[in-house]
Order: sequence, then C-alpha cells, then structure tokens
Amino acid sequence: MGEPQRGGGWRVLVVDDEPLARSNVTHLLAQAPDVTAVQECEGGQDAIAVILRERPDLVFLDVQMPGCDGFDVLREVGVERMPPVIFVTAFDQYAVRAFETNALDYLLKPFSDSRFRDALDRARRQRAQGKDQELLRHLSALLEQHRPPPPPPEPVERIAVKTGGKVLLIPVEELDWCEAEGNYVILHAGTRSPMLRETLNQVEQWLNPRRFVRIHRSLLVNVDRIREMEPDVDKGWVVVLRDGTRLRLSPNRKAAVEALLRQSF
Repeated sequence: MGEPQRGGGWRVLVVDDEPLARSNVTHLLAQAPDVTAVQECEGGQDAIAVILRERPDLVFLDVQMPGCDGFDVLREVGVERMPPVIFVTAFDQYAVRAFETNALDYLLKPFSDSRFRDALDRARRQRAQGKDQELLRHLSALLEQHRPPPPPPEPVERIAVKTGGKVLLIPVEELDWCEAEGNYVILHAGTRSPMLRETLNQVEQWLNPRRFVRIHRSLLVNVDRIREMEPDVDKGWVVVLRDGTRLRLSPNRKAAVEALLRQSF
C-alpha cells in the first residue's frame, strides 16, 4: 500500500474470515472513485501485521473471527496507531450497543449497498474534518468496555487443612469427593476425611474443572473416581464411586456431568 495519502486516494484494508463477506465489501469499494487500493486479510493476526506495516487509510474490520477477533486487533495494534475503522458484525446486540454508545460506525451483516455507502460517506466526512483524536477517544472507550477477563487461577495441587494443631496436606490427586457440611467441607480422600473450614464454592474454584464436577449443591466429585451411573427413583440417577460410595445426582446437575463425560445417559 505504501505511505499514507491523506490528500489523495484511499487505501483500504478489508478484514474478514469469510471470503464471500470480503468479496462483497471489495466489490462495493470498487465503485468508489476515491478508493485507489484495496487489500484483504482473512484473519486478525494477518491484519495486525498489515496495519502496522502498511498504515491503511481505512479498515473494514470484522468483529467475530476465530483465534484473533476484531477487538484483539484493536488491542494489539493500539488505539494510537489504529486507522479509522468501520466495524462489520453479524447480529450481536452487545457489540452493536457498544458501537452506538461510542459513536463508532458499523455494518450489520447482511447490509445493503446504501448502508455501505452511508458508512463510507461518514468516514469521508470524518477524514475531511480531521477527527482523528475524537476517533481515538471512542476506540479507547470501546476497548475499556471489552476488556478481556483475567485468566482463571491455576488449579491447586494440594489442600491444606488445619486439624489437631497440625496442618494436614491433602494432594488433590488423592481427593475422591467433597461434601459441604454447614460452614465446613469434608474432604474424602481414601480413608481420611478431614474437615476444612471453607465453602464448597471456594473449594470448587481451587480444583481443575476438567477433573472435578458438581453433582449436587453440596457434593463435588472427582470424575476419575466414578465407576458407574445407576438409575434411581423418580427417573433420577445415583453416582457410584469405585469404593462403592453412592451419591445422589441432582437433576439440574445432570447436563454438567454429561458434558464432562462427553456422553448422555
């Protein structure tokens, strides 16, 4: 694309993982006499590199892309270096509301030719009026709303339990199941069942969700310890552990167990 041509033709980048969507935008851009160069990217990572290297005058940016979406592109490029952008999105009520709140233009798929021309005309007016700082403020506000959540904490490898003036360390791999009992949680680990002064919700957050599943509001089970599932009265189910322990499966927890076991019953 070369150096920016602020007084000349527009160099436009189209970013979308769907070839048909990119083709639609490039076809409409071909009808605009002031667009002199169009480049395409099928993913967010490629778009980041092109934006930083080529510095296009305008970017049509798809919001929903696998791996690296439109908001990731904004974060990686940085709002200070981001060119004027028109967001392109399938129906996403939250994203659309965010665009409208921050006065950012967007195209809602599928969009009409006239809606596309309106968005392009608005970009022309903003360029002519030199509203780069205004765009910067709007993009900053948008990214603040879409701040990614912090990564979940790493699962613990052992749980410390104070008992009899000592601290007992229970390796998580030895944990069979956990049972809420008032203000305590009973940690069943083989022949040991120490009581931990903690909530079951907190213990659940400490453990790996791929290994432990909540089968009842007061029961948390190590999936590797499940031997079988038996039908119970009233079309319910009982979880049978390897040591013969029988635990009632709450009906509203059945889907979670099925998802973890990757099969229905």
